[in-house]
Amino acid sequence: MRSVIASAWALLLGMGLLMVGNGLQGTLLGVRGDLEGFSTLEMSIVMSAYFAGFLGGSRATPELIRRVGHVRVFAALGSMISAVLILYPVLADPISWTLGRVLIGFCFSGVYVTAESWLNNATTKENRGQALSLYMIVQMGGIVAAQGIIGFGDPSGYELFIIPSVLISLAFAPILLSISPTPAFESAKPMTLRELTSVSPLGCMGMMLLGGVFAANFGMSAVYGTQVGMTLQQISIFVAVIYIGALVLQYPIGWLSDRMDRRVLILWCALAGGVACLAPFLLPYSFPIVLAAGFIIGGTSNPLYSLLIAYTNDFLEYDDMAAASGGLIFINGLGAIAGPLITGWVMSTLGASGYFLFVALLMLAIAGYAAYRMTRRPTSYGEDDYEAVSYAPILPTASPVAVEAAQEFYIEGAEESGEEPATSAPS
Repeated sequence: MRSVIASAWALLLGMGLLMVGNGLQGTLLGVRGDLEGFSTLEMSIVMSAYFAGFLGGSRATPELIRRVGHVRVFAALGSMISAVLILYPVLADPISWTLGRVLIGFCFSGVYVTAESWLNNATTKENRGQALSLYMIVQMGGIVAAQGIIGFGDPSGYELFIIPSVLISLAFAPILLSISPTPAFESAKPMTLRELTSVSPLGCMGMMLLGGVFAANFGMSAVYGTQVGMTLQQISIFVAVIYIGALVLQYPIGWLSDRMDRRVLILWCALAGGVACLAPFLLPYSFPIVLAAGFIIGGTSNPLYSLLIAYTNDFLEYDDMAAASGGLIFINGLGAIAGPLITGWVMSTLGASGYFLFVALLMLAIAGYAAYRMTRRPTSYGEDDYEAVSYAPILPTASPVAVEAAQEFYIEGAEESGEEPATSAPS
């Protein structure tokens, strides 16, 4: 761990500041949109736009890097993020915010691709797993820290929009001043969706549904808070608890993932998250119940992302793993784009509690499909020819570079131990 910090401290510091800025603007827009009189449907479109831009950026940035290089792409995207954050309170209308969110999503995705390729280049096979874990902790810590800042300002003014703009600008200084070699950028050719679906129907379906869950949590949780009458401090606590749950439960679930049939763990994680979300939907509003539900849904949905990737890897050859990562991210991105839109429609129809109903239905659908797939194919867990891949902690905000790095971490570890990947029938 010390070697990772010594070689990549500036990058980790910069990414931490970036995540504070990103986490702050997501929650802040949900609160400010209510003050501006935006409807739930309008806010759902604004929030969905981020994920549309993010998906586009993850596919376009590699070509930009090949043309002009890491440093120029990194600096240009960072400048645009800072500018858009300043413009939000100036152009406070749904169309401007939607366009701004598309641009910010595109830019953040590109920044992640660039920074994560630097991180991957700065690590070795001996410390890649530690680097991924530390990177995930920094990301989560940044989002949680952002929620504490919101309580110190007035969301109807300009100060809270200036703060993330300044943090984003500052984030690039330690990175650009400390990075010396620019890594050669290579990205695996994606596996076709048809091939990926035939390998792991559960992995693909789970990633699609989970994209909707993550987008609802990241984009609409603050909108829910404003509609049920939470104070600004309560909204920030609620959003923070979602990510604290993810941070606390990521490693226990990862530990279990390497020691049991992953379909069973997927089923129980999704079931726990779905049942937890039914409580605030069915019961009268209670802030403690909402916090408990937020902790559980964050603690089950975020690890599910890594779990579904690891489960899909169980049925891939080494050479196909990096290619599959691009397809899984694309599928998850499609679900993320639709998530806020459907959440907004449900909340407009059923009221604010429809937020939890939508998340509950998605999680229960993952659990139900996992149970169905268990009837279609008997488990091979525990058999002599079955070798499960190692679980690597990855967040839904990760770019294809980070996911491919996680794949490399598994491959290197498996090759050292002499393991062979499983080549079983579709899961």
